[in-house]
Amino acid sequence: MSKLKIHDSDNVVVETETGFKEALTDIKKGEAVIKYGLPIGFAFMDISKGERVHTNNMKTGLTEHVEYDFRGAMPLPPVSESEYSFLGYKRADGKVGIRNDIWIIPTVGCVNKVAEKLAAECDCFAFTHPYGCSQLGDDHEITRLILSGLAHNPNAGGVLILALGCENNTMEKFKPLVEDCDQERIRYLICQEAEDEIAEGKRLISELKERASQDVRKEFPLSKLTVGLKCGGSDGYSGITANPLVGRFSDFLTSVGGSVVLTEVPEMFGAETLLMKRAISKQVFDDIVDLINNYKEYFVRHGQTVYENPSPGNLAGGITTLEDKSLGCTQKSGSSPVVGVLGYGDRVDGRGLWLLDGPGNDMVAITNLTAAGCNLILFTTGRGTPLGAPVPTLKISSNSTLTKNKPGWIDFDASGVLDGDLEIDECFLKKVISVASGEMTRNEMNGYREISIFKDGVVL
Repeated sequence: MSKLKIHDSDNVVVETETGFKEALTDIKKGEAVIKYGLPIGFAFMDISKGERVHTNNMKTGLTEHVEYDFRGAMPLPPVSESEYSFLGYKRADGKVGIRNDIWIIPTVGCVNKVAEKLAAECDCFAFTHPYGCSQLGDDHEITRLILSGLAHNPNAGGVLILALGCENNTMEKFKPLVEDCDQERIRYLICQEAEDEIAEGKRLISELKERASQDVRKEFPLSKLTVGLKCGGSDGYSGITANPLVGRFSDFLTSVGGSVVLTEVPEMFGAETLLMKRAISKQVFDDIVDLINNYKEYFVRHGQTVYENPSPGNLAGGITTLEDKSLGCTQKSGSSPVVGVLGYGDRVDGRGLWLLDGPGNDMVAITNLTAAGCNLILFTTGRGTPLGAPVPTLKISSNSTLTKNKPGWIDFDASGVLDGDLEIDECFLKKVISVASGEMTRNEMNGYREISIFKDGVVL
């Protein structure tokens, strides 16, 4: 069985056929287990050279409280020129969409079935959810901000805002959040005020389709792309193949003026100092510290340990601790400077790499990225999932077995990185550009598009 040493200072190697770790040297009880050149946990018993290193002999080194020191800012380099471009749709606010879909966004879960019926009969997309009423405080505001962010996404050629009429998130209160959208592409329907809400919905969607039919794809530089990054069901190969591949693309996109968004805050735990070292200013460094500490406090507030991760699927794939997962996960962000931190409902406004507040839950994360303004989500996976966001969700497999077993889910096989494929970066770049220019991803072909909104507090 072949084995891979990722970093010169590692004391474990990865079994390339399984993704599991093996001790490169004797590791004494209490000593750090080093992978990717950094600790991924500690041995809680002596581990002999050649022994498999996993949950039976090592544990996390994470704690709830860590002190962070600012060591200086990482400058943002100037934008370089690129020969590459994509075909997209220009919007009134200067953004560029890579799709021209009609979206139905309910303000409240009570009209979900109305939205679904309209979507089925009018060949458009409804993004249903159970919220918009009986929520208090931050939960209610997050719901409103996420729904507003969806309405602003440039991939929507038209949006029907669908309300009931008596919910907390009334149309009157929600409209100010979308008043800066291109109103030619927005229609509003309050079901309680319509004699026949289905007939009226069809009429309004017809108007939106007529407006969208006037749009044509035009050539734009890659700087107009905003790409979200997501892991789902990582395995022992994710930090070796798929995530580094996406990281190199991320560095390229930000170098030519594009935007990249990394979320899943719990999967930054154990790797957060690497991101902090890349902050472009003391303020951004402080914002990253707050991002990490506030999320740890969220765990503690609910009586949970901050390292209650990886998932069973991660463990079965060879990942042992949250540090192990996080150090592999954050490689999707490459090595570019971090230009800012976004809160729930914030939208990207500028080039570079952004960090987005939010959990690692797949459905919540892809919704969060879409609401932040991402045209496209690069979704790496070692276990596989059919899930899709409202925007194209390009699934990148970390291993060839998954690609072979689930061709209906996977868009790109990154396992060639392990084999030393010198052309894989260029192939991946061309794949992303092709999707941005109209090629459908598997989730789109399958009709798999969903949203889920973060919830923390009381429901009335």
